[in-house]
Amino acid sequence: MKRQALLFGIFATTILTVPAFAAGDNAGITGVHWGRNAFGYEPLPAGPQPVTNLKRRPDGTSNGGQLVGDYNNPNLKPTAGAVVKQKGELAIAGKGFPNLSDQCRLYAPPFTFAMQLGFQMLQRNDGDITIIYNQDDNVRHIHMNATHPANLVPSPMGDAVGHWEGETLVIDTVGIKTNAFSAADMYGTPQSAAMHVIERYQLIDGPAAKAAQDNYEKVQGVVARRTGPDTRAKGLQLELTMENPNVFAAPLSVLVTYRRLLLPWQEQVCAENPVEHYEGEWIGLPRANHPDF
Repeated sequence: MKRQALLFGIFATTILTVPAFAAGDNAGITGVHWGRNAFGYEPLPAGPQPVTNLKRRPDGTSNGGQLVGDYNNPNLKPTAGAVVKQKGELAIAGKGFPNLSDQCRLYAPPFTFAMQLGFQMLQRNDGDITIIYNQDDNVRHIHMNATHPANLVPSPMGDAVGHWEGETLVIDTVGIKTNAFSAADMYGTPQSAAMHVIERYQLIDGPAAKAAQDNYEKVQGVVARRTGPDTRAKGLQLELTMENPNVFAAPLSVLVTYRRLLLPWQEQVCAENPVEHYEGEWIGLPRANHPDF
């Protein structure tokens, strides 16, 4: 299986039933299985735009088999553009490039929001929120009404604190630990330790949510049809802002629109399988120098 096939493959194995808790959430955001049908970021009408794929299919949609990011994006710093160009050249050559997904690493923000197709927020009785993601069973913990620690130790998911602004859930994440596979998107836009991610989640009308997904899918294409035609239930829209002066000339804000999923929760496990990669490309697989038993 080629790298892009692994990256975009959907592996449904066993069904996991998740209880819904919504203590303190009057908006109805938590306890719902949200999802979408396409990877990537939806652009805002104005302001800096996200990196897009230069490789298109005959129907005009993004070619998910060749991830060649537009390295001339004016919001990329020159060094960041050079990295995107180099990774695009690997994709054109059919070699692909290693990333958090195909190396079975945690999907650190903001890569999380470019790649995860399904998630659910569970709010505990103390108000804190746990977010579970469908792909590779990634988990984030959001400390509500808290502040970032003074002596912050970077971690793969970063330190996330949240609060409610009326019916909008705001999450602020810093301290994201980077590695050789970290990226801000699927095109390999680099990410540094200075990354600051701000998420603003708000419910929107069902027809507006479907229209947003439909419009984006005309450009990006569909990975798997997970949401349906019913627009009676409200959708969820994330306005995501990425601040990273080492990468972006100005903060980048994008949208990600979710709707209620048609499918039950599906557990997906990342297979640590170097056999299905090109020779020598499974470079991030953890190795034990000594047996455990």
